[in-house]
Amino acid sequence: MYTIIAILLILASILLTLVVLVQNSKGGGLAANFAAGNTAFGVRQTADFLEKATWSLAVAVLVLSLMATMFVPTGTDGRRSAVQRELEQVQPGQPDFSNLPAPVQPQPETPQIPESSTP
Repeated sequence: MYTIIAILLILASILLTLVVLVQNSKGGGLAANFAAGNTAFGVRQTADFLEKATWSLAVAVLVLSLMATMFVPTGTDGRRSAVQRELEQVQPGQPDFSNLPAPVQPQPETPQIPESSTP
């Protein structure tokens, strides 16, 4: 379910980006390309459509984002992190030192016998 919501969220975000880019910040945008004001899908209708599409897609992105947070996988269905697996293996109250390197023991020094010079 999370994957479907994530895909829909990405598509809605891309469409919202495209609709916003088509609009002109001064109110013209795609609607300014139509010269005739009396066409069935004229200047005002195009601007209204783009505004409604922008608001609709913005609401869709918001709702899909909230839905995605509800369906995000939590890891309780068998997929656990490595930290969780390690914590479950350690007995409570007993530290686990099995993966630590062994301490290095100092080597006893051998006494140096001075060489005697034989005359």
